[in-house]
Amino acid sequence: MLFECCWLNLLAAVAAAAFALVALIVIYAKITCGVCKSTKNMKGKTVIITGATSGIGKETARDLAKRGARLILACRTVSAAEEVKAEISNETGNKDIEVRHLDLGSFESVREFCKGILASEKQLDVLVHNAGCADTFNKKVSPDGIELTLATNHYGPFLMTHLLIDLLKKSRPSRIVVVASSLYVIKRLTLDEANLVDGLPALMYYRSKFANIAFTLELARKLEGTGVTVNCLHPGLVDTGIWRNVPFPMNLGLKLLIKGFFKTPKEGAQTTIYLATSEEVEGVSGKYFSDCKESSLNATVQDPDFGKKFWEISETMVKLTADDPKI
Repeated sequence: MLFECCWLNLLAAVAAAAFALVALIVIYAKITCGVCKSTKNMKGKTVIITGATSGIGKETARDLAKRGARLILACRTVSAAEEVKAEISNETGNKDIEVRHLDLGSFESVREFCKGILASEKQLDVLVHNAGCADTFNKKVSPDGIELTLATNHYGPFLMTHLLIDLLKKSRPSRIVVVASSLYVIKRLTLDEANLVDGLPALMYYRSKFANIAFTLELARKLEGTGVTVNCLHPGLVDTGIWRNVPFPMNLGLKLLIKGFFKTPKEGAQTTIYLATSEEVEGVSGKYFSDCKESSLNATVQDPDFGKKFWEISETMVKLTADDPKI
């Protein structure tokens, strides 16, 4: 009986210690979570946000609407975007919000979207590449014959940036913000994997984040002196729909981690908002941020030789024409 009592007390002590440790981790994560402190008014500024129907994109749109920006929500599902528009307009009083269809996995859709923007907009002050897709096992190919994750997360934004670059230059000082991820370290992208249609989709997500960062760094080099800046960021691990494609039973443990440790979408959007608005990063370009401060990158993704060669491959993949704007 004495042994059983001691054993139960030990288990209770271990459980209490484990609970206390988890609580401390959660508290630490909340305390160290970066917050955008800029009060910059964005009235008179035009901002395009891709993937604004939920998660980080939606919270970014909500914040910028409160600052008075003219928002263009570029989304694949127009009906969902219209609901977000109504919600944010009612909450903030900002009626200068527009929804436009954009499927980043289709080059035809990207070109059609950009054609409409160039026809209707006189300026573009901030372009936020936020939209992204991820899957675990389901292999999908875009209408252009490109692995869908890389097509949506890199090649679509690459083409979109080219087609809108003259408007961004005209509106200088202007900014491009790329939502990447520190998960790029899990699987680097090699030049012979530029269209790995037979690759595991879960790994393609990590490769696409590597591509986002390499693209940002090379783009910054090419835009030097133009008045257009570009920076990328790690939003943190965030409780968003990006995790919904993790299958059962793998998603069971993940759900516990997400609810217990991941950032909320509002917390995850802070660094995006910071790079889109803050005076502190005026003129800053080619940097990687996390929790509203500059962070470090590994040497592989910073390799300028890789960045240049991957840029050339990307130009071929998106089928740039002689009539398209050049960066």
